[in-house]
Amino acid sequence: MIRVAAVGDIHLGEDSHGVLRPAFDTLGETADVLLLAGDLTRHGTTAEARVVAEEVGGLPVPVVAVLGNHDYHDDAQHAVTEILGDAGVEVLEGSSVVIPVRGTRLGIAGTKGFGGGFPGRSAGEFGEPVMKAFVRHSRDCAQGLDRALRELADQECATRIALTHFSPIPDTLAGEPPEIFPFLGSYLLAEAMDGAGADLAVHGHAHLGTEHGVTPGGVRVRNVAQPVIGRAFAIYHLHPSATGATTPTAPASSAAASERVRT
Repeated sequence: MIRVAAVGDIHLGEDSHGVLRPAFDTLGETADVLLLAGDLTRHGTTAEARVVAEEVGGLPVPVVAVLGNHDYHDDAQHAVTEILGDAGVEVLEGSSVVIPVRGTRLGIAGTKGFGGGFPGRSAGEFGEPVMKAFVRHSRDCAQGLDRALRELADQECATRIALTHFSPIPDTLAGEPPEIFPFLGSYLLAEAMDGAGADLAVHGHAHLGTEHGVTPGGVRVRNVAQPVIGRAFAIYHLHPSATGATTPTAPASSAAASERVRT
């Protein structure tokens, strides 16, 4: 069994010292890895990034992250990535990482992702340069995720997770105003997950959304934005050798909800 802790949209500011650290310090008892699904800061400043680094640095489990749109706001995303990296956080963007877990290999591929919408209501790469650039960025993110997932397949990872900030499906956006769905995710991310293969997809961004969903190809999707899960993190149990439907279990603790995902 692989125990995956995940949370997104923690939006830490310079006044957030110690807010999440007590809960994160319990991860050694409940999880094998912590996934951070973007929007780790409020405005993407280096000062805020240093607060995030203090909260997640030196934890008893590996920490893997993608950045979110808030983390890009100050145009300091490269410095934010460096600060988190210095704290031991693996920040992914069109890249992957393999984590050994009790004799098996957990592969995580990640990208921020971008908007564009979903089948029937999606933007096309046509018209003004700014519109083409918008869609092209979304496509580039999805293609990076596709490549990263395929690299993990080549490395014979027993379990693969796709980590994004933007959503790959509309299901987990339910609760958000439909008018803003095109700015909350893109079907191109789901196409990458379905085409390259993943056992679980984790994203954030949609604060008013829904936790559970599934891609057209059957990849189980979880929206772990903190306002959605309502706790410091959620935990998902993956069983690489089993098959079957996802079934919920009782919460593991006051800090995290636990769910079994059979892959």
